[in-house]
Amino acid sequence: QVQLVESGGDLVQPGGSLRLSCAASRSTFSMGAMGWYRQAPGKEREFVATITRIGVTNYADSVKGRFTISRENAKNTVYLQMNSLKPEDTAVYYCNALSGQYIYWGQGTQVTVSS
Repeated sequence: QVQLVESGGDLVQPGGSLRLSCAASRSTFSMGAMGWYRQAPGKEREFVATITRIGVTNYADSVKGRFTISRENAKNTVYLQMNSLKPEDTAVYYCNALSGQYIYWGQGTQVTVSS
């Protein structure tokens, strides 16, 4: 079992920045890929970014060049640095982690981009 706890969501103006964190309940050294997804009101959950155990990253086209995913295994944490935020980035952001044959999800953190 792995518990994931997201934090860092907030209300921010367009063009602003936020850093989300996802803390795992046990070591992430042996976990597979970890990632971020988001779900806006009335929409399906969508992929945002992922990072493998060795640091290979992948991003959705909509966030490429603005968001950066990173992973700090010594702190059992994955981050999502979000810059140049837009109103369409408003959503609940979830992190997930692959461990063995299971995928674990956090409870989400709300990001609202509005003036």
